Amino acid sequence: MKTTRYWRILLFFANVILRLAWWELLLARLGFGRLAKRNRPARLRNIARAYHDLAVRMGGVLIKLGQFLSARADVLPPEITDELSGLQDEVPAEDFERIRAQAEAELGAPLAVRYADFDPAPLAAASLGQVHRARLVAAPDAGLNKSLDVVVKIQRPGIEGILATDLAALATVSRWLMRYRPIRRRVNVPALLGELARTLYEEIDYLAEGRNAETFAANFRERPEIRVPRVLWSHTTQRVLTLEDVFAIKINDYAAIDAAGIDRAAVAGRVFDIYMQQIFEDGFFHADPHPGNLFIQPLPPTESDPHPWTLTLVDFGMVGHVQPGAREGLREIAIGIARRDHDRLVKGYQTLNVLLPGADLELLKKAEDKVFNVFWGKSMDELRQIGFEEMHTLAVEFRELLFDMPFQVPKDLIFLFKTVATLSGLCTGLAPTFNFWDHLAPYAKKLLATEAGGDFNYWLGQIGDYAKVLVALPGQAARVLAQAERGDLEVNVPEVARQLGRLERALRRVATALVFLGLLFSGVQLYSNRETEFAAVLLGGALLALVVLIFPRPHRN
Repeated sequence: MKTTRYWRILLFFANVILRLAWWELLLARLGFGRLAKRNRPARLRNIARAYHDLAVRMGGVLIKLGQFLSARADVLPPEITDELSGLQDEVPAEDFERIRAQAEAELGAPLAVRYADFDPAPLAAASLGQVHRARLVAAPDAGLNKSLDVVVKIQRPGIEGILATDLAALATVSRWLMRYRPIRRRVNVPALLGELARTLYEEIDYLAEGRNAETFAANFRERPEIRVPRVLWSHTTQRVLTLEDVFAIKINDYAAIDAAGIDRAAVAGRVFDIYMQQIFEDGFFHADPHPGNLFIQPLPPTESDPHPWTLTLVDFGMVGHVQPGAREGLREIAIGIARRDHDRLVKGYQTLNVLLPGADLELLKKAEDKVFNVFWGKSMDELRQIGFEEMHTLAVEFRELLFDMPFQVPKDLIFLFKTVATLSGLCTGLAPTFNFWDHLAPYAKKLLATEAGGDFNYWLGQIGDYAKVLVALPGQAARVLAQAERGDLEVNVPEVARQLGRLERALRRVATALVFLGLLFSGVQLYSNRETEFAAVLLGGALLALVVLIFPRPHRN
Protein backbone atom coordinates (compact mmCIF):
# COMPACT_ATOMS: atom_id res chain seq x y z
CA MET A 1 0.00 0.00 0.00
CA LYS A 2 2.80 2.43 0.90
CA THR A 3 4.56 1.76 -2.40
CA THR A 4 1.32 2.34 -4.34
CA ARG A 5 0.70 5.59 -2.46
CA TYR A 6 4.26 6.76 -3.10
CA TRP A 7 4.03 6.18 -6.86
CA ARG A 8 0.57 7.74 -7.16
CA ILE A 9 1.91 10.97 -5.69
CA LEU A 10 5.02 10.92 -7.89
CA LEU A 11 3.05 10.25 -11.07
CA PHE A 12 0.60 13.03 -10.31
CA PHE A 13 3.31 15.67 -9.84
CA ALA A 14 5.34 14.35 -12.79
CA ASN A 15 2.27 14.80 -14.98
CA VAL A 16 1.71 18.34 -13.66
CA ILE A 17 5.35 19.37 -14.18
CA LEU A 18 5.45 17.96 -17.72
CA ARG A 19 2.19 19.74 -18.66
CA LEU A 20 3.44 23.06 -17.28
CA ALA A 21 6.81 22.66 -19.02
CA TRP A 22 5.09 21.88 -22.33
CA TRP A 23 2.67 24.81 -22.24
CA GLU A 24 4.62 27.48 -20.34
CA LEU A 25 8.16 26.85 -21.56
CA LEU A 26 8.36 24.87 -24.79
CA LEU A 27 5.31 26.23 -26.66
CA ALA A 28 6.11 29.79 -25.56
CA ARG A 29 9.61 29.47 -27.04
CA LEU A 30 8.16 28.07 -30.26
CA GLY A 31 5.98 31.15 -30.70
CA PHE A 32 2.70 29.82 -29.28
CA GLY A 33 2.75 31.98 -26.16
CA ARG A 34 -0.66 33.55 -26.90
CA LEU A 35 -2.27 30.12 -27.17
CA ALA A 36 -0.74 29.06 -23.85
CA LYS A 37 -1.93 32.27 -22.20
CA ARG A 38 -5.46 31.93 -23.59
CA ASN A 39 -6.10 28.46 -22.17
CA ARG A 40 -4.03 28.91 -18.98
CA PRO A 41 -7.00 29.52 -16.59
CA ALA A 42 -8.75 26.31 -17.71
CA ARG A 43 -5.53 24.30 -17.44
CA LEU A 44 -4.74 25.58 -13.95
CA ARG A 45 -8.31 24.92 -12.82
CA ASN A 46 -8.10 21.33 -14.09
CA ILE A 47 -4.77 20.77 -12.30
CA ALA A 48 -6.15 22.16 -9.03
CA ARG A 49 -9.33 20.08 -9.34
CA ALA A 50 -7.29 16.92 -9.95
CA TYR A 51 -5.12 17.69 -6.90
CA HIS A 52 -8.22 18.41 -4.81
CA ASP A 53 -9.72 15.02 -5.70
CA LEU A 54 -6.42 13.20 -5.04
CA ALA A 55 -5.99 14.90 -1.64
CA VAL A 56 -9.53 14.06 -0.51
CA ARG A 57 -9.06 10.40 -1.50
CA MET A 58 -5.60 10.00 0.03
CA GLY A 59 -5.54 12.50 2.93
CA GLY A 60 -2.29 12.83 4.86
CA VAL A 61 0.22 15.48 3.85
CA LEU A 62 -1.64 16.20 0.61
CA ILE A 63 -4.51 17.77 2.58
CA LYS A 64 -2.09 19.97 4.55
CA LEU A 65 -0.25 21.02 1.40
CA GLY A 66 -3.53 21.82 -0.35
CA GLN A 67 -4.73 23.91 2.60
CA PHE A 68 -1.47 25.84 2.54
CA LEU A 69 -1.70 26.48 -1.21
CA SER A 70 -5.34 27.59 -0.91
CA ALA A 71 -4.26 30.38 1.46
CA ARG A 72 -1.63 31.78 -0.94
CA ALA A 73 -3.95 34.06 -2.91
CA ASP A 74 -1.08 36.56 -2.86
CA VAL A 75 1.11 34.44 -5.16
CA LEU A 76 -1.17 31.82 -6.76
CA PRO A 77 -3.92 32.47 -9.32
CA PRO A 78 -7.56 32.23 -8.19
CA GLU A 79 -8.09 29.20 -10.44
CA ILE A 80 -5.93 27.24 -7.97
CA THR A 81 -6.79 28.85 -4.63
CA ASP A 82 -10.56 28.75 -5.23
CA GLU A 83 -10.50 25.08 -6.19
CA LEU A 84 -8.47 24.11 -3.10
CA SER A 85 -10.29 26.33 -0.60
CA GLY A 86 -12.81 23.66 0.41
CA LEU A 87 -10.27 21.04 1.46
CA GLN A 88 -10.62 21.84 5.18
CA ASP A 89 -14.29 20.85 5.26
CA GLU A 90 -14.10 17.85 2.92
CA VAL A 91 -11.79 15.47 4.76
CA PRO A 92 -13.65 12.14 5.09
CA ALA A 93 -14.11 10.82 8.64
CA GLU A 94 -12.24 7.74 9.86
CA ASP A 95 -14.26 4.61 10.69
CA PHE A 96 -15.36 4.96 14.34
CA GLU A 97 -14.38 1.41 15.33
CA ARG A 98 -10.78 2.13 14.31
CA ILE A 99 -10.89 5.44 16.20
CA ARG A 100 -12.35 3.68 19.27
CA ALA A 101 -9.59 1.05 19.21
CA GLN A 102 -6.92 3.75 18.94
CA ALA A 103 -8.36 5.78 21.85
CA GLU A 104 -8.91 2.80 24.15
CA ALA A 105 -5.38 1.52 23.53
CA GLU A 106 -4.00 4.94 24.45
CA LEU A 107 -6.21 5.50 27.53
CA GLY A 108 -5.88 1.93 28.77
CA ALA A 109 -9.64 1.45 29.29
CA PRO A 110 -12.92 1.38 27.32
CA LEU A 111 -14.33 4.79 26.36
CA ALA A 112 -17.43 4.05 28.46
CA VAL A 113 -15.20 3.80 31.53
CA ARG A 114 -13.12 6.93 30.90
CA TYR A 115 -16.02 9.17 29.78
CA ALA A 116 -19.59 9.49 31.08
CA ASP A 117 -20.77 9.96 27.51
CA PHE A 118 -19.00 9.75 24.13
CA ASP A 119 -20.55 10.75 20.79
CA PRO A 120 -19.46 8.36 18.00
CA ALA A 121 -20.34 10.94 15.31
CA PRO A 122 -17.29 13.15 14.71
CA LEU A 123 -17.64 16.86 15.38
CA ALA A 124 -14.81 17.56 12.91
CA ALA A 125 -12.51 15.46 10.75
CA ALA A 126 -9.03 16.66 9.78
CA SER A 127 -6.16 15.14 7.86
CA LEU A 128 -4.26 13.90 10.92
CA GLY A 129 -7.06 13.21 13.40
CA GLN A 130 -10.70 13.82 14.23
CA VAL A 131 -12.68 15.32 17.10
CA HIS A 132 -15.60 13.84 19.08
CA ARG A 133 -17.77 15.37 21.77
CA ALA A 134 -17.82 13.71 25.20
CA ARG A 135 -18.57 14.38 28.85
CA LEU A 136 -16.55 13.93 32.01
CA VAL A 137 -18.07 13.46 35.46
CA ALA A 138 -16.81 15.36 38.50
CA ALA A 139 -13.50 14.01 39.80
CA PRO A 140 -12.08 16.19 42.60
CA ASP A 141 -8.95 14.04 42.88
CA ALA A 142 -8.20 14.90 39.21
CA GLY A 143 -8.92 18.61 39.71
CA LEU A 144 -12.40 18.44 38.16
CA ASN A 145 -14.96 19.70 40.69
CA LYS A 146 -17.99 19.41 38.41
CA SER A 147 -19.03 17.53 35.29
CA LEU A 148 -17.63 19.06 32.12
CA ASP A 149 -18.42 18.93 28.40
CA VAL A 150 -15.23 18.14 26.50
CA VAL A 151 -13.96 17.43 23.02
CA VAL A 152 -11.63 14.50 22.40
CA LYS A 153 -9.13 14.71 19.57
CA ILE A 154 -7.98 11.27 18.43
CA GLN A 155 -5.16 10.64 15.99
CA ARG A 156 -5.94 8.67 12.82
CA PRO A 157 -4.54 5.13 13.09
CA GLY A 158 -1.34 4.60 11.07
CA ILE A 159 -0.84 8.31 10.35
CA GLU A 160 2.92 8.14 11.07
CA GLY A 161 3.44 5.71 8.17
CA ILE A 162 1.29 7.83 5.85
CA LEU A 163 3.29 10.94 6.71
CA ALA A 164 6.59 9.16 6.05
CA THR A 165 5.41 7.90 2.64
CA ASP A 166 3.97 11.26 1.54
CA LEU A 167 7.04 13.20 2.65
CA ALA A 168 9.36 10.78 0.84
CA ALA A 169 7.39 11.27 -2.39
CA LEU A 170 7.34 15.05 -1.99
CA ALA A 171 11.10 15.04 -1.29
CA THR A 172 11.62 13.51 -4.75
CA VAL A 173 9.32 16.14 -6.30
CA SER A 174 11.24 18.91 -4.51
CA ARG A 175 14.50 17.69 -6.07
CA TRP A 176 12.86 17.83 -9.49
CA LEU A 177 11.79 21.43 -8.87
CA MET A 178 15.29 22.45 -7.79
CA ARG A 179 16.52 21.65 -11.31
CA TYR A 180 14.62 24.72 -12.56
CA ARG A 181 16.89 27.75 -12.01
CA PRO A 182 14.21 30.43 -11.29
CA ILE A 183 12.88 28.22 -8.47
CA ARG A 184 16.32 27.21 -7.22
CA ARG A 185 17.41 30.86 -7.11
CA ARG A 186 14.56 31.99 -4.87
CA VAL A 187 13.70 29.13 -2.58
CA ASN A 188 15.27 25.99 -1.16
CA VAL A 189 12.32 23.64 -1.69
CA PRO A 190 13.85 20.63 0.15
CA ALA A 191 14.55 22.87 3.16
CA LEU A 192 10.95 24.11 3.15
CA LEU A 193 9.75 20.52 2.95
CA GLY A 194 11.96 19.69 5.91
CA GLU A 195 10.34 22.52 7.86
CA LEU A 196 6.89 21.17 6.91
CA ALA A 197 7.90 17.67 8.02
CA ARG A 198 9.16 18.96 11.38
CA THR A 199 5.90 20.81 11.95
CA LEU A 200 3.73 17.84 10.96
CA TYR A 201 5.52 15.47 13.33
CA GLU A 202 5.10 18.03 16.10
CA GLU A 203 1.41 18.26 15.21
CA ILE A 204 0.81 14.54 15.82
CA ASP A 205 2.32 14.79 19.31
CA TYR A 206 -0.77 15.70 21.36
CA LEU A 207 1.26 16.09 24.57
CA ALA A 208 3.16 18.91 22.84
CA GLU A 209 -0.14 20.39 21.63
CA GLY A 210 -1.46 20.41 25.18
CA ARG A 211 1.64 22.27 26.36
CA ASN A 212 1.22 24.75 23.51
CA ALA A 213 -2.37 25.40 24.59
CA GLU A 214 -1.22 26.18 28.12
CA THR A 215 1.47 28.54 26.78
CA PHE A 216 -1.13 30.48 24.80
CA ALA A 217 -3.43 30.59 27.83
CA ALA A 218 -0.57 32.09 29.87
CA ASN A 219 0.25 34.63 27.14
CA PHE A 220 -3.39 35.81 27.06
CA ARG A 221 -4.07 35.66 30.80
CA GLU A 222 -4.37 39.47 30.96
CA ARG A 223 -6.90 39.50 28.12
CA PRO A 224 -10.27 38.04 29.21
CA GLU A 225 -11.71 38.70 25.75
CA ILE A 226 -9.48 35.87 24.43
CA ARG A 227 -10.24 32.27 25.40
CA VAL A 228 -8.07 29.16 25.17
CA PRO A 229 -9.59 25.77 26.14
CA ARG A 230 -8.42 24.00 29.29
CA VAL A 231 -6.41 20.78 28.85
CA LEU A 232 -7.64 17.71 30.79
CA TRP A 233 -4.31 15.99 31.37
CA SER A 234 -5.92 13.00 33.10
CA HIS A 235 -7.43 12.06 29.71
CA THR A 236 -4.56 13.07 27.43
CA THR A 237 -1.78 11.00 25.85
CA GLN A 238 0.48 11.37 22.83
CA ARG A 239 -2.38 10.29 20.50
CA VAL A 240 -5.48 11.41 22.48
CA LEU A 241 -6.11 15.00 23.59
CA THR A 242 -9.05 16.01 25.80
CA LEU A 243 -9.99 19.69 26.04
CA GLU A 244 -12.97 21.57 27.43
CA ASP A 245 -15.65 22.08 24.77
CA VAL A 246 -15.44 25.68 23.55
CA PHE A 247 -17.02 25.28 20.11
CA ALA A 248 -19.19 28.27 19.23
CA ILE A 249 -19.86 30.38 16.11
CA LYS A 250 -17.23 29.72 13.44
CA ILE A 251 -15.47 32.90 12.51
CA ASN A 252 -16.60 32.64 8.88
CA ASP A 253 -20.29 32.08 9.78
CA TYR A 254 -21.10 35.69 8.98
CA ALA A 255 -24.87 35.25 9.21
CA ALA A 256 -24.63 33.88 12.77
CA ILE A 257 -22.24 36.66 13.83
CA ASP A 258 -24.64 39.29 12.45
CA ALA A 259 -27.61 37.58 14.11
CA ALA A 260 -25.80 37.79 17.47
CA GLY A 261 -25.47 41.56 16.99
CA ILE A 262 -21.68 41.40 16.90
CA ASP A 263 -19.76 43.92 14.80
CA ARG A 264 -17.76 41.95 12.24
CA ALA A 265 -15.27 44.79 11.78
CA ALA A 266 -14.58 44.63 15.53
CA VAL A 267 -13.99 40.87 15.20
CA ALA A 268 -11.51 41.47 12.37
CA GLY A 269 -9.75 44.11 14.46
CA ARG A 270 -9.43 41.80 17.49
CA VAL A 271 -8.13 38.92 15.36
CA PHE A 272 -5.55 41.22 13.78
CA ASP A 273 -4.54 42.62 17.16
CA ILE A 274 -3.99 39.27 18.88
CA TYR A 275 -1.84 38.06 16.00
CA MET A 276 0.25 41.23 16.20
CA GLN A 277 0.78 40.42 19.89
CA GLN A 278 1.75 36.83 19.12
CA ILE A 279 4.20 37.78 16.36
CA PHE A 280 5.80 40.96 17.71
CA GLU A 281 5.58 40.54 21.49
CA ASP A 282 5.29 36.84 22.36
CA GLY A 283 7.39 35.47 19.48
CA PHE A 284 5.10 32.40 19.57
CA PHE A 285 2.11 32.24 17.25
CA HIS A 286 -0.84 30.04 16.34
CA ALA A 287 0.18 29.00 12.82
CA ASP A 288 -3.12 27.56 11.58
CA PRO A 289 -5.75 30.33 11.81
CA HIS A 290 -8.24 28.80 9.37
CA PRO A 291 -11.96 29.31 10.09
CA GLY A 292 -12.35 25.95 11.82
CA ASN A 293 -9.90 27.01 14.53
CA LEU A 294 -11.39 30.34 15.59
CA PHE A 295 -14.79 30.83 17.23
CA ILE A 296 -16.95 33.71 18.43
CA GLN A 297 -18.75 33.12 21.75
CA PRO A 298 -21.55 35.63 22.49
CA LEU A 299 -21.83 36.59 26.18
CA PRO A 300 -24.73 37.92 28.29
CA PRO A 301 -25.27 41.66 27.78
CA THR A 302 -23.87 44.16 30.27
CA GLU A 303 -24.65 47.81 30.97
CA SER A 304 -21.62 48.98 29.02
CA ASP A 305 -21.88 46.48 26.15
CA PRO A 306 -25.17 45.02 24.85
CA HIS A 307 -23.34 42.46 22.68
CA PRO A 308 -20.13 41.28 24.41
CA TRP A 309 -18.22 38.29 23.03
CA THR A 310 -15.00 36.35 23.33
CA LEU A 311 -12.65 35.14 20.62
CA THR A 312 -11.64 31.50 21.10
CA LEU A 313 -8.62 29.76 19.57
CA VAL A 314 -8.36 25.98 19.22
CA ASP A 315 -5.98 23.46 17.62
CA PHE A 316 -2.47 24.29 18.78
CA GLY A 317 -0.61 21.51 16.99
CA MET A 318 0.84 23.86 14.37
CA VAL A 319 2.66 26.74 16.05
CA GLY A 320 5.48 29.02 14.98
CA HIS A 321 8.37 30.71 16.74
CA VAL A 322 9.73 34.12 15.78
CA GLN A 323 13.39 34.33 16.68
CA PRO A 324 14.74 37.66 18.02
CA GLY A 325 16.51 38.51 14.75
CA ALA A 326 13.41 37.83 12.69
CA ARG A 327 11.27 39.78 15.15
CA GLU A 328 13.56 42.79 14.69
CA GLY A 329 13.16 42.55 10.91
CA LEU A 330 9.39 42.31 11.21
CA ARG A 331 9.37 45.35 13.51
CA GLU A 332 11.27 47.32 10.89
CA ILE A 333 8.78 46.30 8.19
CA ALA A 334 5.74 47.13 10.35
CA ILE A 335 7.15 50.56 11.25
CA GLY A 336 8.26 51.16 7.65
CA ILE A 337 4.78 50.39 6.29
CA ALA A 338 2.99 52.48 8.91
CA ARG A 339 5.32 55.47 8.38
CA ARG A 340 5.71 55.00 4.60
CA ASP A 341 9.45 54.77 5.12
CA HIS A 342 11.09 52.77 2.33
CA ASP A 343 14.49 52.80 4.07
CA ARG A 344 13.09 50.95 7.08
CA LEU A 345 11.26 48.55 4.78
CA VAL A 346 14.46 47.63 2.97
CA LYS A 347 16.29 47.35 6.31
CA GLY A 348 13.57 44.93 7.44
CA TYR A 349 13.94 42.86 4.25
CA GLN A 350 17.68 42.66 4.82
CA THR A 351 17.31 41.67 8.47
CA LEU A 352 14.88 38.91 7.48
CA ASN A 353 17.22 37.78 4.67
CA VAL A 354 14.43 37.85 2.08
CA LEU A 355 16.43 39.86 -0.51
CA LEU A 356 18.57 38.05 -3.04
CA PRO A 357 22.25 39.09 -3.31
CA GLY A 358 22.71 41.91 -5.78
CA ALA A 359 19.15 43.26 -5.46
CA ASP A 360 18.76 46.80 -6.83
CA LEU A 361 17.89 48.58 -3.58
CA GLU A 362 17.39 52.02 -5.12
CA LEU A 363 14.94 50.68 -7.69
CA LEU A 364 13.18 48.76 -4.94
CA LYS A 365 12.82 51.91 -2.83
CA LYS A 366 11.51 53.86 -5.80
CA ALA A 367 8.94 51.12 -6.46
CA GLU A 368 7.90 51.15 -2.80
CA ASP A 369 7.30 54.90 -2.95
CA LYS A 370 5.05 54.44 -5.98
CA VAL A 371 3.21 51.55 -4.32
CA PHE A 372 2.64 53.64 -1.20
CA ASN A 373 1.19 56.43 -3.34
CA VAL A 374 -1.20 54.02 -5.09
CA PHE A 375 -2.20 51.62 -2.31
CA TRP A 376 -1.45 53.17 1.07
CA GLY A 377 -4.46 53.88 3.29
CA LYS A 378 -6.97 52.04 1.10
CA SER A 379 -9.34 49.35 2.33
CA MET A 380 -9.65 46.03 0.50
CA ASP A 381 -12.81 47.29 -1.24
CA GLU A 382 -10.94 50.35 -2.48
CA LEU A 383 -7.96 48.26 -3.57
CA ARG A 384 -10.24 46.09 -5.71
CA GLN A 385 -11.45 49.21 -7.52
CA ILE A 386 -7.97 50.25 -8.69
CA GLY A 387 -8.10 50.29 -12.48
CA PHE A 388 -6.14 48.01 -14.78
CA GLU A 389 -4.44 50.96 -16.50
CA GLU A 390 -2.93 52.19 -13.24
CA MET A 391 -1.64 48.71 -12.40
CA HIS A 392 -0.32 48.31 -15.96
CA THR A 393 1.54 51.64 -15.73
CA LEU A 394 3.22 50.47 -12.52
CA ALA A 395 4.16 47.15 -14.11
CA VAL A 396 5.69 48.85 -17.15
CA GLU A 397 7.64 51.35 -15.06
CA PHE A 398 9.12 48.65 -12.86
CA ARG A 399 9.25 45.78 -15.35
CA GLU A 400 12.96 45.27 -14.62
CA LEU A 401 12.22 44.78 -10.92
CA LEU A 402 9.26 42.49 -11.64
CA PHE A 403 11.32 40.42 -14.06
CA ASP A 404 14.20 40.06 -11.61
CA MET A 405 11.96 39.56 -8.50
CA PRO A 406 14.78 39.98 -5.96
CA PHE A 407 13.03 38.08 -3.15
CA GLN A 408 13.67 34.66 -1.63
CA VAL A 409 11.76 32.65 0.99
CA PRO A 410 13.75 31.74 4.13
CA LYS A 411 12.58 28.38 5.43
CA ASP A 412 12.14 29.57 9.01
CA LEU A 413 9.61 32.19 7.90
CA ILE A 414 7.41 30.10 5.61
CA PHE A 415 4.79 29.35 8.30
CA LEU A 416 4.77 32.96 9.40
CA PHE A 417 4.07 34.04 5.80
CA LYS A 418 1.36 31.36 5.56
CA THR A 419 -0.21 32.58 8.80
CA VAL A 420 -0.20 36.23 7.70
CA ALA A 421 -1.69 35.30 4.31
CA THR A 422 -4.49 33.31 5.99
CA LEU A 423 -5.03 36.11 8.51
CA SER A 424 -5.41 38.60 5.66
CA GLY A 425 -8.13 36.47 4.09
CA LEU A 426 -9.95 36.08 7.43
CA CYS A 427 -10.03 39.81 8.19
CA THR A 428 -11.09 40.75 4.68
CA GLY A 429 -13.85 38.14 4.71
CA LEU A 430 -15.18 39.44 8.02
CA ALA A 431 -15.11 43.08 6.90
CA PRO A 432 -14.44 43.92 3.23
CA THR A 433 -13.75 47.52 4.28
CA PHE A 434 -11.18 46.40 6.89
CA ASN A 435 -8.25 48.78 6.66
CA PHE A 436 -4.94 47.15 7.58
CA TRP A 437 -3.16 50.49 7.57
CA ASP A 438 -5.40 51.94 10.28
CA HIS A 439 -4.89 48.89 12.50
CA LEU A 440 -1.15 48.64 11.87
CA ALA A 441 -0.36 52.33 12.51
CA PRO A 442 -1.02 52.39 16.30
CA TYR A 443 0.83 49.11 16.72
CA ALA A 444 3.81 50.45 14.78
CA LYS A 445 3.77 53.59 16.95
CA LYS A 446 3.81 51.37 20.02
CA LEU A 447 6.77 49.43 18.61
CA LEU A 448 8.58 52.66 17.82
CA ALA A 449 7.98 54.03 21.31
CA THR A 450 9.23 50.77 22.83
CA GLU A 451 12.27 50.86 20.59
CA ALA A 452 13.15 54.44 21.49
CA GLY A 453 11.99 54.72 25.09
CA GLY A 454 14.84 55.54 27.43
CA ASP A 455 17.49 54.72 24.84
CA PHE A 456 19.96 57.61 24.46
CA ASN A 457 21.88 55.73 21.76
CA TYR A 458 18.73 55.47 19.65
CA TRP A 459 18.10 59.22 19.74
CA LEU A 460 21.74 60.07 19.18
CA GLY A 461 21.64 57.74 16.18
CA GLN A 462 18.51 59.45 14.85
CA ILE A 463 20.12 62.89 15.26
CA GLY A 464 23.23 61.57 13.52
CA ASP A 465 21.12 60.37 10.58
CA TYR A 466 19.48 63.78 10.24
CA ALA A 467 22.88 65.50 10.54
CA LYS A 468 24.13 63.39 7.62
CA VAL A 469 21.16 64.58 5.58
CA LEU A 470 21.98 68.22 6.40
CA VAL A 471 25.68 67.76 5.55
CA ALA A 472 24.75 66.17 2.20
CA LEU A 473 22.34 68.96 1.23
CA PRO A 474 24.92 71.39 -0.23
CA GLY A 475 26.36 68.71 -2.51
CA GLN A 476 22.91 67.61 -3.62
CA ALA A 477 21.94 71.21 -4.30
CA ALA A 478 25.07 71.70 -6.41
CA ARG A 479 24.25 68.61 -8.47
CA VAL A 480 20.69 69.83 -9.03
CA LEU A 481 21.96 73.26 -10.17
CA ALA A 482 24.46 71.62 -12.52
CA GLN A 483 21.67 69.51 -14.04
CA ALA A 484 19.58 72.65 -14.49
CA GLU A 485 22.47 74.43 -16.28
CA ARG A 486 22.86 71.45 -18.65
CA GLY A 487 19.12 71.32 -19.29
CA ASP A 488 18.94 67.75 -17.90
CA LEU A 489 16.72 68.53 -14.93
CA GLU A 490 13.32 66.81 -14.91
CA VAL A 491 10.85 68.23 -12.42
CA ASN A 492 8.02 66.16 -10.97
CA VAL A 493 6.03 68.75 -9.03
CA PRO A 494 4.10 66.38 -6.71
CA GLU A 495 7.29 64.43 -6.02
CA VAL A 496 9.28 67.61 -5.29
CA ALA A 497 6.56 68.85 -2.94
CA ARG A 498 6.50 65.54 -1.14
CA GLN A 499 10.29 65.46 -0.78
CA LEU A 500 10.36 69.06 0.46
CA GLY A 501 7.68 68.20 3.00
CA ARG A 502 9.70 65.23 4.15
CA LEU A 503 12.84 67.39 4.46
CA GLU A 504 10.91 70.02 6.42
CA ARG A 505 9.67 67.39 8.86
CA ALA A 506 13.18 65.96 9.19
CA LEU A 507 14.61 69.38 10.03
CA ARG A 508 11.84 69.95 12.54
CA ARG A 509 12.66 66.64 14.27
CA VAL A 510 16.39 67.49 14.31
CA ALA A 511 15.62 70.80 15.99
CA THR A 512 13.32 69.11 18.51
CA ALA A 513 15.95 66.45 19.25
CA LEU A 514 18.60 69.12 19.87
CA VAL A 515 16.24 70.98 22.19
CA PHE A 516 15.53 67.71 24.04
CA LEU A 517 19.21 66.93 24.53
CA GLY A 518 20.03 70.49 25.59
CA LEU A 519 17.25 70.62 28.17
CA LEU A 520 18.05 67.13 29.42
CA PHE A 521 21.79 67.67 29.89
CA SER A 522 21.23 71.10 31.47
CA GLY A 523 18.59 69.70 33.82
CA VAL A 524 20.84 66.81 34.87
CA GLN A 525 23.72 69.24 35.48
CA LEU A 526 21.55 71.54 37.63
CA TYR A 527 20.13 68.58 39.53
CA SER A 528 23.62 67.31 40.34
CA ASN A 529 24.39 70.83 41.69
CA ARG A 530 21.27 70.62 43.90
CA GLU A 531 19.40 73.30 41.90
CA THR A 532 16.35 71.02 42.02
CA GLU A 533 13.56 73.50 41.27
CA PHE A 534 15.07 74.94 38.10
CA ALA A 535 16.27 71.44 37.14
CA ALA A 536 12.68 70.16 37.39
CA VAL A 537 11.53 72.86 34.94
CA LEU A 538 14.23 71.93 32.40
CA LEU A 539 13.63 68.20 32.77
CA GLY A 540 9.90 68.80 32.29
CA GLY A 541 10.67 70.66 29.07
CA ALA A 542 12.91 67.75 27.96
CA LEU A 543 10.05 65.34 28.61
CA LEU A 544 7.71 67.46 26.48
CA ALA A 545 10.25 67.52 23.63
CA LEU A 546 10.62 63.74 23.89
CA VAL A 547 6.84 63.30 23.58
CA VAL A 548 6.86 65.47 20.44
CA LEU A 549 9.66 63.31 19.00
CA ILE A 550 7.90 59.99 19.69
CA PHE A 551 4.45 61.15 18.60
CA PRO A 552 5.00 63.64 15.78
CA ARG A 553 2.05 65.66 14.55
CA PRO A 554 0.39 63.88 11.59
CA HIS A 555 1.04 65.58 8.26
CA ARG A 556 -1.01 65.93 5.13
CA ASN A 557 0.36 64.70 1.86
